[in-house]
Amino acid sequence: MGHRVGVLALQGDFREHLAVLRRLDVPAQEVRTAKDLEAVDALILPGGESTTIARLMAKSGLDRGIKERGREGMPLYGTCAGLILLAKELLEDRPQPLELLDVTVDRNAYGRQVDSFEADIEIRDLGEFHAVFIRAPKVTRSGPAVEVLAEHDGAPVLVRQGNVLASSFHPELTDDTRIHEFFLSFLEKS
Repeated sequence: MGHRVGVLALQGDFREHLAVLRRLDVPAQEVRTAKDLEAVDALILPGGESTTIARLMAKSGLDRGIKERGREGMPLYGTCAGLILLAKELLEDRPQPLELLDVTVDRNAYGRQVDSFEADIEIRDLGEFHAVFIRAPKVTRSGPAVEVLAEHDGAPVLVRQGNVLASSFHPELTDDTRIHEFFLSFLEKS
């Protein structure tokens, strides 16, 4: 596969995503600048502190670049904070999301009361998956073009809209590479 996959490496658990991609023998690189973004065919937006990542993206011009590439069909996958950044709207007033995924997200929904938990979820076409949630954002609304691929307690936790995939959990913290493999399949079609 000649495609290069980037992982947004401004803050958060980008190293874990890079490790999964390397395990899958996928050429992967850190993306910190608009120039780095030009060198990749797909991008993962990792978990971390969404406001910090958004601020650093705006500073480096990556917010505009990612928005543009996403609209052109580049495969994007956001986990946790990455889901927040890709969302169309947030219940909080910050950060400013990229508006590439027609969902509304409550950034701190699972926040303070349950900082982290694990649950077995059923993913459409993939089967059972052991999901790790850490201060997970909650999708409170998903638009008509959004496919809900998995739910937990009635709320979507894995969603897809065309070239954009997002999860409120962290598959990169498990040994199960199926979600990353599913995301990489977007490249065959792009």
